[in-house]
Amino acid sequence: MLIKTPFPHEPLPSEITPQQVYLNRRSAIAGLGLAAASPLALAQGAPGGGKLPKLPGARSAVAGALVLDKPTSYADATSYNNFYEFGTDKSDPAERAHTLKTRPWTVSVEGECAKPGRYGIEDLLKLAPMEERIYRLRCVEGWSMVIPWVGYSLAELIKRAEPTGKAKFVEFTTLADRSQMPGLRSGVLDWPYVEALRMDEALHPLALLAFGMYGEVLPNQNGAPLRLVLPWKYGFKSAKSIVKIRFVEKQPVSSWERSAPQEYGFYSNVNPNVPHPRWSQATERRIGEDGLFAKKRATLMFNGYEAQVGQLYAGMDLKKHY
Repeated sequence: MLIKTPFPHEPLPSEITPQQVYLNRRSAIAGLGLAAASPLALAQGAPGGGKLPKLPGARSAVAGALVLDKPTSYADATSYNNFYEFGTDKSDPAERAHTLKTRPWTVSVEGECAKPGRYGIEDLLKLAPMEERIYRLRCVEGWSMVIPWVGYSLAELIKRAEPTGKAKFVEFTTLADRSQMPGLRSGVLDWPYVEALRMDEALHPLALLAFGMYGEVLPNQNGAPLRLVLPWKYGFKSAKSIVKIRFVEKQPVSSWERSAPQEYGFYSNVNPNVPHPRWSQATERRIGEDGLFAKKRATLMFNGYEAQVGQLYAGMDLKKHY
């Protein structure tokens, strides 16, 4: 794969303001007054598209689950995406993901666990009470969003599977169907897409199994019908359209780690002190904040969730375990 390295004066593609964001910049400025409101009021300021089934969730009591940042607009969150199964351009998922069929849908739970099985999506929706959580999402290319997700802690499903003592890691495999996903024809990654977590990461209360956003079910381009959301890790760790969850003893090799190990490590925690080989991770642009007219934000350690997750990595060399 040919990777283009930008010159120092050349903006990254991720820093070029999408046309829709630029045209909506005045409405974004008008909404800044909501920044002092409560988390639920902020979420209500960014309603869903109104075309998908409703999926409400009660306010989460998990520490750190409701950030006070102004949510990204639904239009921006559903039109500027990374979902390479539908193409590598940010607009490709919204344009192409209508081909994804999310019913029927089953998720296989297997590996080192006492209770393996297959779950239909309707069974998973009833597995635990739905919660609304407002999380920051930071992508490795330098852009970020704030999204009100709907789902429940991944730990709810893990506990029901009863992992054995040999289960040290949890591996996630996503759908790879060429008839539905035109991006699979490219050689950008080895398909299917695979991600993984250490067991204590997967059991952390902030690790979310998400079924919706903005009070509605997930749009196809955002990972329908279920996906991970790991707010302290870069966005590519949050596997979309999951079809298999497997408990394993040895550390799996994730898709991006296999593709470019010099750039993407297993942990992929948001760390402004460890630059990507081709750009800095010290700052970010928040999508919807007037694009190039807004100053870059300083990126926070663990994406601002250090108080909640920092202890998971105590004593580790985070430059080595990137």
